[in-house]
Amino acid sequence: MKIIVPMAGRGSRLRPHTLTIPKPLIPVAGKPIVHRLVEDIAGVLNQDIEEVAFIIHETFGKKVEEELIAIAQKLGAKGTIYYQNEALGTGHAIMCAKDSLSGPAVIAYADTLIRADFDLDQNADSVIWVKQVDEPEAFGVVKLNEVNEIVELVEKPVTFVSDLAVIGIYYFKDVAVLKNELQLVLDNNIIHGGEYQINDGIKQMMVKGMTFVPGKVDEWMDCGNKNVTVETNSRMLGFLHNDGEHLVDFDVKLENSTIIPPCYIGKNVVLTNATVGPNVSLGDGCHVSNSTIQNSLVQTHSHIKNANLDNAMIGNHASFDGNFTSISIGDYSVLE
Repeated sequence: MKIIVPMAGRGSRLRPHTLTIPKPLIPVAGKPIVHRLVEDIAGVLNQDIEEVAFIIHETFGKKVEEELIAIAQKLGAKGTIYYQNEALGTGHAIMCAKDSLSGPAVIAYADTLIRADFDLDQNADSVIWVKQVDEPEAFGVVKLNEVNEIVELVEKPVTFVSDLAVIGIYYFKDVAVLKNELQLVLDNNIIHGGEYQINDGIKQMMVKGMTFVPGKVDEWMDCGNKNVTVETNSRMLGFLHNDGEHLVDFDVKLENSTIIPPCYIGKNVVLTNATVGPNVSLGDGCHVSNSTIQNSLVQTHSHIKNANLDNAMIGNHASFDGNFTSISIGDYSVLE
């Protein structure tokens, strides 16, 4: 089994955080998004992973590439890096990794997290994972026939088609078939929304009679912008806490301070006259004093004082001193 992870560019909806770090490497509950995604997929597949291929922008840098390779190696798999330096769509991104597109594979976009427990349908040519949503008109959805097979993909339907939204995770019994169809998409310059789309390859597979079935996840958590990323951090902390995972490092220094779980507290964190939690992540080396923080995500080595934060997202090496509440500041920012 292979896992193919298109990571695209740094992203604009999470700026200023993505000006200095690619979005998939922003930590949620103490671990980068893409780390959690790959590990969670590997866990629910319950199969040996042969290769993890990451499609990134070349400007991510060698350090990021080494971190990604380490994710694969931790699973006992080969790690491969491919580049997509132009934002030409999901189909184009996948084809940047065409040398790895053979055999059974899962394709997963690296701005989403899941909680699931499923078995692959070995009789289907492909599985498209979906989540029931309240506002299907805001998503791409699947249309099912009477035997629960996917017969159509509909993008943001004006009239009701179904409430099963496509979450961006796909299984292909032989991903080479998708590769062949996407090559035709590129060769014939089939473009929708100004980009080459994975859906155009999938639709041709459906036309040729291949069987697609839905896979359902228990939880689908987006990391597209600041508010939903903070919400996802809170939800993930709750899941990990209920799983019994130890989230607070043993060397945290508490001085007249309280931690209200669930919280992730990294190494070498110092809390002085502070109340932290619930639903807070503090990365390694953070110092918090004379502050109350809840429902917030703070990366590494940031210093916060005299603050009352809720629904906040703060980057690495930032310094915050003040009475602001719902904030989003990136790496090396200073508010005093």
